[in-house]
Amino acid sequence: MPAVTVDDWTVLPRTVAARPNAEDRAPISVTTAPQGYEGEGFPVRRAFAGVDPRHLDPFIHLDQMGEVEYAPGEPKGTPWHPHRGFETVTYMIDGVFDHQDSHGGGGSITDGDTQWMTAGSGLLHIERPPEWLVAKGGLFHGFQLWVNLPKAKKWLPPNYQDIRAGEVGLGASHDAGALIRVIAGEVDGIKGPGSTNTPMTMVHATVSPDAEMTIPWRPDFNALVYVMNGDGYVGQARRPIRTGQLAVLGHGEAITIGASRTQEGRHATLDVVILGGEPIREPIAWAGPFVMNTRAEVLQAYEDFQKGKLGTIPSVPHAEIQGEYLG
Repeated sequence: MPAVTVDDWTVLPRTVAARPNAEDRAPISVTTAPQGYEGEGFPVRRAFAGVDPRHLDPFIHLDQMGEVEYAPGEPKGTPWHPHRGFETVTYMIDGVFDHQDSHGGGGSITDGDTQWMTAGSGLLHIERPPEWLVAKGGLFHGFQLWVNLPKAKKWLPPNYQDIRAGEVGLGASHDAGALIRVIAGEVDGIKGPGSTNTPMTMVHATVSPDAEMTIPWRPDFNALVYVMNGDGYVGQARRPIRTGQLAVLGHGEAITIGASRTQEGRHATLDVVILGGEPIREPIAWAGPFVMNTRAEVLQAYEDFQKGKLGTIPSVPHAEIQGEYLG
């Protein structure tokens, strides 16, 4: 996978193996994501399906997009759609996604890039592969995470962060058996570039076969481990996990993840997304593309959308606007 890496993991900053008397986070549950389709028909795994929302807070939704090999003419995206009250975090591993919104934001992400969109008070949004990729086809793989906003921040002006693959914080486990990419937050002094409205950490880790990593984790954060590919285990009791499964971890100060000696044929390593955040602990009213605190606020969001208050679809594609600026 082309997400950011280095040839020699041993040159990276190392995380501690384990702090004295640190409590390891044991898994509370392991669930398997059901498969479905999103947007114009691209395949997804619904990582949070069937999980108690109290264990997910401040996170709302996580889709693994793909992994799928498209033939020419097959790549798909989403039509224009509204959002209000939360943030979308799109992490692209393979392929290219173009983003555009009704406030003039957007851009392209590929091969380890992240686009962090604060929907806030509301906007219209579209995600799609560029036309040249639709004609060519190719591998498509990524994630989209929805991060809730507290009531006091749900009306923030819409905003984008473009996080390039080369900007993420890089580190290795204590014996360099695992590569750690910190997209947001901090892991043992390794900081990610993402600026968050909700205190949180987002990590993509690659664990070599038969290797184990233990990383410190803030005890006031929850802890979620999603397997994008591979076979391995979580916790000191070595609870098995595999592709498409989410482990919810209990209280503690450290996370242990290990990879099985033998991995699946297509992928030589175990790759996981590790998420943690400070729970917001506020009422959630969620319907479609709106995440608010009350049902009345959700109904108001639908009414505002129908009245055009969330913006209008731009007449000029964002890619063409960028081309004019660059030209």
